[in-house]
Amino acid sequence: MTALPEFEFRTSTACSYDNSDPRCVEVATNRPGTVAVRSSITGKTVEFTTAEWTDFLTGAKVGEFDVEP
Repeated sequence: MTALPEFEFRTSTACSYDNSDPRCVEVATNRPGTVAVRSSITGKTVEFTTAEWTDFLTGAKVGEFDVEP
């Protein structure tokens, strides 16, 4: 059995990472068929299929998930 590689997380350049308040979302796409999203605060990870992630990004790009002020 081949072991899966460790997730390789990256943080968006849009994230204003501050060492005193490190609130960023990190994403890993290095495993085929899987996208992992991790909180930089808690370290908790949620996994999605690539199809789920693509659908989410499509909605996000058109403002479907914008937060109301």
